[in-house]
Amino acid sequence: MLELKDICFNVRQDSKEKEILKNINLKIDERFVAITGPNGGGKSTLAKIIAGIEKPTSGKIILDGEDITDLSITDRANKGVSFAFQQPVKDLITLASGKKITIAEACSYLSEVGLCAKDYINREVNASLSGGELKRIEIAMIIARGTKLSLFDEPEAGID
Repeated sequence: MLELKDICFNVRQDSKEKEILKNINLKIDERFVAITGPNGGGKSTLAKIIAGIEKPTSGKIILDGEDITDLSITDRANKGVSFAFQQPVKDLITLASGKKITIAEACSYLSEVGLCAKDYINREVNASLSGGELKRIEIAMIIARGTKLSLFDEPEAGID
């Protein structure tokens, strides 16, 4: 069971504190959950907080009796918590880089993996992308992350 206790999330905007989520309390017993509501209602922010992409300003996230509030995205994924991105490729590359990057920088990563940046930068990552396109976007994310060494488990091929 997943339990959210008094989850709050604030951001700084124009030198002011803006409240995005306020005292969210929720218990989820289901394996798959869809969060619905109006644009700007905090759905994506709440999902990112649960997955560990964002950290709540205050509150606790309890999974099967364990406080996972401070666990990393990877540790949460290993416990079965995941987030399905429906965001533009640029957002994923920015997330992978761990810093704010310009559109030009994101485009350069896509170009490095043989994708025409103007065709992909604002495209959503979803079922309309082929396996090859997804793999190239994944590699662009690894490059953006600045990983020194990446290993891929691929069928043997003539690599020069």
